[in-house]
Amino acid sequence: MFHIFVTTHFSAGHHLRSYPGNCERPHGHNWKVEVKMEADSLDELGMGIDFRKVKKAVGAVMDELDHRNLNEHPAFLEKNPSSENIAVYIFDSLGKELTTDRCRPHSVTVYETESSGVTYFGA
Repeated sequence: MFHIFVTTHFSAGHHLRSYPGNCERPHGHNWKVEVKMEADSLDELGMGIDFRKVKKAVGAVMDELDHRNLNEHPAFLEKNPSSENIAVYIFDSLGKELTTDRCRPHSVTVYETESSGVTYFGA
């Protein structure tokens, strides 16, 4: 089993609806994101998955989120753009493009700050 990962980031604003504290007010973060892929075996080139393919797919999702008010993004119109929900959104978005018979998304880690974040492993 191989775990292949890429790390990236995006900056965006959000607020947590009905949150009992200051996070209910609009604010922003510089989120760090780590996407980990899982490969059962290697291809003929000795790779689990080409980093370029993963970076391209992750980059497309980051472009959707970067420099936005996440509360206005279609994925977060009815649910809070919490780190947890952002991780699920990224994971689900990548699964469609990056899943093959020998490789699939393993986890997405979203760091809201340098010292706090969440990892989603998929359902």
